[in-house]
Amino acid sequence: MAITAQQVKELREMTGAGMMDCKNVLVETDGNMERAVELLREKGLAKAAKKAGRVAAQGIVKVNFAGDGRSASVIEVNSETDFVAKNEEFIEFVGKLADIALEKELAGVEAFLGHPYEGEGTVQDALNNRIARIGENMNVRRFVRFAEPGCAYAGYTHGGGTIGVVVGFKTDAAAEEIAVMGKDVAMQIASMNPKFIAEADVDPDYVENEKKIMTQLVINEGKTGDMVEKIVNGKLKKEIKEVCLLEQKFVKDNEMTVKQYVEKTAKEIGKPIQVVSMVRYEVGEGIEKKEENFAEEVAKQMAGN
Repeated sequence: MAITAQQVKELREMTGAGMMDCKNVLVETDGNMERAVELLREKGLAKAAKKAGRVAAQGIVKVNFAGDGRSASVIEVNSETDFVAKNEEFIEFVGKLADIALEKELAGVEAFLGHPYEGEGTVQDALNNRIARIGENMNVRRFVRFAEPGCAYAGYTHGGGTIGVVVGFKTDAAAEEIAVMGKDVAMQIASMNPKFIAEADVDPDYVENEKKIMTQLVINEGKTGDMVEKIVNGKLKKEIKEVCLLEQKFVKDNEMTVKQYVEKTAKEIGKPIQVVSMVRYEVGEGIEKKEENFAEEVAKQMAGN
């Protein structure tokens, strides 16, 4: 019988197996959904479904650059444990995904997961295959690609992939000319985690929210009248300097700001340089990690056995 796309979709959602694997077993079982599920389990291809609910908050952030430095990407791929994040197969897989992120213009994770992956169907299929083989839940969490005309990109990876940074510079200079400065600025971003590039980029909602918090804090400290506004404005000005990359003190030389360091490099090479984009990914940031009680976990396993 003819297998429909809807049947393939349904089986894939039930098992987490790859699209082509689902189609093949449906053909083999003549469309018998129940038998198809059993067959996938027998083949070890339905393991991904059992693991899909586990929290994947470890993993790798991988940065990638074109040879001329005129395009760049950064991607985060998660695993459940740090042990798997150091697995050679996982590292190699993330490297190949980083190449796709750099080379293809894909709109979002869903499109990325649907992109072809060398002989294994889609990226999602390849991911499911590794979940089944390695034995942990994994996911492609996020990625971004930069390729703005007139820009050169630099980056930095910290801790073997726990933090990855890409920073873009509007400049006529070649990537090699700004490589040292670019890495220094990327390291600054990794270390100090600025929210904005410059004061002009600060979100008004962020300023308003911070002002409200600071005002209440100053009032709680017993200040009143005009003194409150004066203190809050001072605190706010200091806060903005701390959250804006270019206003921060340069970590390698506290005698200058990051802006002054970039300007110094521009003067040395005789070409203008402007920081126009940045991204900082840290593995697992924002993911709610499930706290496990080790004693309870052992007790559960013993009861299961």
